Amino acid sequence: MRNGVLVFSLLAMFTVILAACGGSESEDTAAAKPEAAKPASASLTLEEAAAQRAGGPGSFYIGDLSQLVGPAPAPTLGDEDDMVNLAGLERERYLFDSPYYAALVKKANFTNPTELVYDGDPIEIQFTCINRTVAPCKLVDAVITENIKERTQGKLTLEITSFPELGLAGPDTLQLVRDGTIAFTEITSGYVAGDLPQLEITFLYGLFPDHEVEFKVNAAVQGDLDKLIQDDTNGGQVISRMWISGGDNFFFCRDKIETAADFKGKKVRSHGAALSDWIEAFGANAQFVAFAEVYTALERGILDCGVTVAFAAHGQRWYEVTDYMVGPLSSQLINTMVINANVLADLPEDIRQILVEEGARHELEAMRVTPAWNEVWTQRNVDAGLEYIEFTPDMKEIQANKAVPIHVLPNWIKRVGGPDTDIVRLFNEKIAPIVGLKINDDGTTTQIPITK
Repeated sequence: MRNGVLVFSLLAMFTVILAACGGSESEDTAAAKPEAAKPASASLTLEEAAAQRAGGPGSFYIGDLSQLVGPAPAPTLGDEDDMVNLAGLERERYLFDSPYYAALVKKANFTNPTELVYDGDPIEIQFTCINRTVAPCKLVDAVITENIKERTQGKLTLEITSFPELGLAGPDTLQLVRDGTIAFTEITSGYVAGDLPQLEITFLYGLFPDHEVEFKVNAAVQGDLDKLIQDDTNGGQVISRMWISGGDNFFFCRDKIETAADFKGKKVRSHGAALSDWIEAFGANAQFVAFAEVYTALERGILDCGVTVAFAAHGQRWYEVTDYMVGPLSSQLINTMVINANVLADLPEDIRQILVEEGARHELEAMRVTPAWNEVWTQRNVDAGLEYIEFTPDMKEIQANKAVPIHVLPNWIKRVGGPDTDIVRLFNEKIAPIVGLKINDDGTTTQIPITK
C-alpha cells in the first residue's frame, strides 16, 4: 500500500514537472499559439465578409447596394455630408453589376486574406501623386496607405509625395518608372500620350456619350493597357486604378462662354493630346501647362481657361482666378497606380500579395465613393463664387459632328502610327461594338451596330 501511494505521488510530481517544462500542452500554451496558423477569415463566406464590412469604408457589393451606404473614408471624399448615399450608387449601378467589379472582389481576397509572414526590417516605398491637394490622392492616403500599414503591422508603409514636390510635370512619368527614378506613381494617360499614345484609347474625348459607355470601354481594354504599360516600363505593374465615376471635365474660364463661338481664340490649358484636339475643334488654342502652374497662368492672363475635373479645380482654388465653370465634357477619369518592376520584385512574397489585394480593395472603395463627386464638387465650386454654364445644344453638335470625327479620332490614329496598327485593331475588336464606330483601313470611320 505504501509503495502504491509512493508511485502515485511520484507520477503526480512528474506530471507537474512535465507541464511546467512544456512536456505537455497546458491551456496557457494552447492560447499562446499564433492565430495565423488558422486564419479567422478562412471559414467566412463572401456573403458573411460583405455583411461584416457593410455600412462604411471597406464595404463591397455582392447583391445589396445598401451595404455600401455609410461614411466616406475621410472628410470631403463623399457627398456634401461626407457620406456615400444610395442615390449616387444607384445612378452608377452598372459599375457594381459588371464582371470587372466581380473580378476585383475576387482579387481582393476577402474570405482568406494573405497572412503576414515577413518579420524583417520595415520597408518604405514612396508613392507619387499628381497633386496631393486633390481628392484621388487623399483617397489613396486614406485607404490603401492606411490599410497596408495596418495589415502589415507597419512592415510596409507608403510615403505620399507629389509631382510639384518632386519638380515633375508629368509627361515623362513612364520613363521615370522605367529607370527607377520613381518607385510607385499615379499615371494619367493624357500626360504620357507623347511617350505612349496608345494609352489614350480610353481618353478620346467626346467619343463616349456617358459614363456607362466609357466604363464598358475601359473594362474591355484594361488588361491590354496593363500589358502596354508593363512592356514600356520594363516590367512595371499596375497595382490599382483610380476609378472616378464623378470625373467629368469642365472649362474654368476668366470670360463668359455662352456659345461655341466664345471659345474662338481662347488660350486653354489642356492635359492631354486628345483633349487638345477637342479644344482645337472649337477654334481655341490648346496649351499644355503643368497642373500646379495653371493657377498662376490663369491669374496672370497667360491662359484664358483651364480644363480639369471639378474636384481638382477646387483643390487648386481655380475659383479665385476664374469666374465661370462650363461643361460638362463627359469623362470617367481613370488613372493607374504603377510600381517599378524591381521595387515590386524585391518585396517579400507575402508583402507583395498584400499590396496586390489592397490595390484591388482601393479600386472597390473608389467605385463606392466617387459617384457623388461631380455633383458635390460642382456645387462647392459654385459656392466658392463660380457661375456654372452648361454646354449648349450647339456645342454638343460640334462635339459630335466635328470634334470627334474630324479632330480627336483621326489625330489619335496618326499618333499611334496609322490604321494598320495593333492598337487600332484592338479598338475595332473591343471598342467599336460598344460605341458603334469602326475605323476603316484608310483611317476613316464607319458607323456600325452597337452590340455590347
